[in-house]
Amino acid sequence: MAETKREIERKYEATAETRLPDLTRAAGVASVTGEGVTALDAVYYDTADLRLAADSLTLRRRTGGRDAGWHLKFPVAAGVRDEIAAPLSETLPPSLAELLRSRLRHTEVVPVVRLRSSRDVRHLRDADGTILAELSVDTVHADRLLGGEGSAAWTEIEVELADDTDPAVLDAVEKRLRKAGIHPSGAPSKLAHALDETGLAPEPRHPAPPAGDGTAGAAVLAYVREQIEAVVRLDPAVRRDLPDAVHQMRVACRRLRSAFKTYRKVLDREVTDPIGAELKWLAGELGHSRDQEVLDARIGDALDALPRDLRHGPVRGRLRTWGNARSRAARHQALDALDSPRHLALLDALDGLLADPPLRPAARKKAGKVLPKAIRRDHRRLADRMGPALGLDPGHERDLALHEARKAAKRTRYAAEAAAPALGKPAKRFAKKVKKVQSLLGDHQDTVVARTALDDLARQAESAGEPSFTWGVLHARQEAAAAAQERRLPEVWEKAVPPGLRAALGH
Repeated sequence: MAETKREIERKYEATAETRLPDLTRAAGVASVTGEGVTALDAVYYDTADLRLAADSLTLRRRTGGRDAGWHLKFPVAAGVRDEIAAPLSETLPPSLAELLRSRLRHTEVVPVVRLRSSRDVRHLRDADGTILAELSVDTVHADRLLGGEGSAAWTEIEVELADDTDPAVLDAVEKRLRKAGIHPSGAPSKLAHALDETGLAPEPRHPAPPAGDGTAGAAVLAYVREQIEAVVRLDPAVRRDLPDAVHQMRVACRRLRSAFKTYRKVLDREVTDPIGAELKWLAGELGHSRDQEVLDARIGDALDALPRDLRHGPVRGRLRTWGNARSRAARHQALDALDSPRHLALLDALDGLLADPPLRPAARKKAGKVLPKAIRRDHRRLADRMGPALGLDPGHERDLALHEARKAAKRTRYAAEAAAPALGKPAKRFAKKVKKVQSLLGDHQDTVVARTALDDLARQAESAGEPSFTWGVLHARQEAAAAAQERRLPEVWEKAVPPGLRAALGH
């Protein structure tokens, strides 16, 4: 079973002659205890084209020390990584292979570099003897294992924060180290240092187009590349069930589909339409999990806000049982989709699109000429849906029409956001105004979905002999919320249609 640990550490350059300062003078550190020297032997794995290293991922098999085994590290922020460990075995553990599937696909990992280290460990403790951080002086020898020969040796200092400890400890220790002339390392990890020193530095898989060429093709491809990278990066996050991962992956899928449709004058739809259909499938498979997250939060919050005398029967238990069953089914569906050959084929197709972009003649034109026209076209599409929807009486037909308008608002917003790096503030301001419309329509749609769920909960309660009164009260409150949102909508929509739209979008 794989285990996850949040690793917060800092690395510093050193030599064999480097002497550590008195760290008990660092704020919060009362004592420093020596823990002895350990020999570590780690083989780092990657694909032959170093695609894991290109994404700042680290995969190693290490022997020696108290944490021998396989380790997979995902970057979180500067100096922060999530380390996922699995027991020592001869081959890559399935639990880690799954998390690498969006990167590896059909490719095997191979040994790329071996690091042998002598680690001299010290524990920095507070006045109660609690460990605040672990400091190690590592003497490292690296040997290249992939595509040639090469070796390197260096010494470095590593300070890793203990669990549940204030990161200010690292600042205090660094202050003492800097005063002693010890400075932060230029390499983010031992692997990065070893690759650089042995001539194995990875290259980007899909180099960006020349910066500042100002063409519509460059602007659209930059946005498309960003969303494709998000889909790949979020795959393991969804598998790990990280907060908001499903939602963010669905958003990336939607943004890509919208870009393909909005900028069809830039990218050939004969290529992008089939990919867009597969993105719609993936977003749909992920959607059940996301919808359940939203429902659980919405109904749970509504139940919390309800006075006690309006809660009849075992409503919390009923909601928990109902939500857990649906969440498990939705999660299984999402994971089945990510494990399917269809998902891998989609990722390959996205790679192919970046490797050989299907650019049309308009891609060579200036972004300021092409992008505003596409945004205005999407805005007209939104207006064509909003007008009729606002003219309908409240009810099922209006709910459906407003949902269609919501989808058009998303597309218009995404179009403006994609163009913002090229068009600047006018596109950003316009995107914010449309986002307000989309958010209000989204809140309205959430009430529609919640009412359907509350009907289901009421039927289940009645079948079990429980009162359905509370679910009816919540249903009525969702109806009232929808009515309030509908009353606000005309004003919010009016502000999203600024006079002089052509000028606002820089054309």
